[in-house]
Amino acid sequence: MVKKVLVANRGEIAVRIIRACREMGIQTVAVYSEADKEALHTQLADEAVCIGPAPAAESYLSMERIISATMITGADAVHPGFGFLSENYRFAQLCETCGIVFIGPRAEVMQKMGQKAEARRTMTEAGVPVVPGSQEVYDAKEAAALAKEIGYPVIIKAALGGGGKGMRVAYGQEEFESCFLTAQKEARASFADNTMYLEHFVEHPKHIEFQILADRYGNVIHLGERDCSIQRNHQKMIEESPCVAISPELRSRMGEAAVKAAKAVSYTGAGTIEFLLEKNGSFYFMEMNTRIQVEHPVTEWVTGLDLIKEQIRIASGLRLPYAQEDIRLKGHAIECRINAENPKQKFRPCPGTITDLYLPGGQGIRIDAAIYSGYTVPPYYDPMIAKLIVHGDTRGEAVAKLRSALGETIIEGIDTNIDYLYEITGNESYRQGNFDIGFIEMLG
Repeated sequence: MVKKVLVANRGEIAVRIIRACREMGIQTVAVYSEADKEALHTQLADEAVCIGPAPAAESYLSMERIISATMITGADAVHPGFGFLSENYRFAQLCETCGIVFIGPRAEVMQKMGQKAEARRTMTEAGVPVVPGSQEVYDAKEAAALAKEIGYPVIIKAALGGGGKGMRVAYGQEEFESCFLTAQKEARASFADNTMYLEHFVEHPKHIEFQILADRYGNVIHLGERDCSIQRNHQKMIEESPCVAISPELRSRMGEAAVKAAKAVSYTGAGTIEFLLEKNGSFYFMEMNTRIQVEHPVTEWVTGLDLIKEQIRIASGLRLPYAQEDIRLKGHAIECRINAENPKQKFRPCPGTITDLYLPGGQGIRIDAAIYSGYTVPPYYDPMIAKLIVHGDTRGEAVAKLRSALGETIIEGIDTNIDYLYEITGNESYRQGNFDIGFIEMLG
C-alpha cells in the first residue's frame, strides 16, 4: 500500500482525497498556488507546499514543480483528482519515469483514450457501438467533404478536448466552415492542439456514463450508470444514478459494453465510459474519461463503495475484492454543482469573500466542499465551489430532499447558481425524469 500521497489538485476534490487518505492511514501532501495559501486542503493535509503563482499554468499545471514537490516531501504516489493534469499522459509518464505511483491508468492508455479519433478506432475494433464519424482532420474544406459523407447535423470536436471546449454543431453545409474554424480556434487556445474530428450529431439523446473499476489482473466491473443530461454548453450541472430511462436489460447491455471498452485497452483504475442514448434504446460510445469524475459521489451513494479508496488500492497493486454480481444499486442519488456565478448575467463567474455560510445536513445529505466563512474564492480557477449530493429510497424522495437542501443552503458575499438549480429541480419535466441534453436550452 502506498504510504504518502501528494494531491496534485485543489478545491473540494483535494479535500475529498485527503479525507479518504486519512481514513486509510495514509499521509498526505497538499500543493497550492499563492492564491490558495488559505485554502482548506492546505490546512487538512499533513504537509503543504507552494508550487507557484496563481495562474494554473505556473502552478497546478506545472509538471516539473509538482514532481519536485513529490520528491522533496518523500511522497511515493500522486493523486491528480480531476481537471488540471489528471488526463495528461505526459504527466503520468513523468511520474512513472521518476518511480512515483500515479493513481490512475498507465500513460499509454491515457494517451490512446485521450485522442478521441484513436479511441473511436479502438472501440470500433472492440465491437462497442460508435456514432458514425471521421478520423482526425485539420483543414476546413476537407472536413466539409467528410461532413457531407457523414450526414448533417454533425458535431465538430477537438481531438484532445474536454469540458465542452472546441465543440460546435453544424446543421448544414452553409454554416459548416464557420463552425469548424471557430471550434478549431478554441481548441488551439484551450489545448494547444488544432486536431479536430467529426461525428454525426445525435439529436435529443441522454448523456449516460458508466463507472468502471479495473485492477492490474484483468478484473473489470461496472458500477452502474449516471444520467448526466442536465448540462449547459456541454458542462454538466446535475447528475443522478440510476437513470429512470434505463431498464435492467439495457443496463446490462450498456454495462457489458463499458467493460468491453475498458478491457480493450487493458485499463486499470477508476474510469468512465460515456454514451449517448437515443429514445429507441440505441446507444453509442462517446468517449472515455481516464480519471475520477466530478459526479462520482452519486455512484458511491447507490453502491456503498468509496471510489477514491478503490483508486488507491488498485494503484497499490491490490485485486478488486468484488465480482460483477456483488454490485447492487440501492435507492437513488442526485448531485448538483454549486458554482460561484451569476445566472442572470450570462453565468458570469463571481469570485469574492464568503461572508456567511450555512450548509445543510441530515440523513441522506452530503456536501463535498472546500469553502468556509471568510474564505475568498479566487478568480483564477473553475467556479465550482461545492457539490450537494442527496440519497433517497426513490427518485421522488431524492428530488424532494435535494430541493429542501438547496433551500436551506446559505452562501453570502458572492453570487451562486443555487436559485437556478432550485428552479430546474422544480420543473415538472425534470421531476418526471423527462429530459435530455437539450433540457436547459429548452428552458431558455
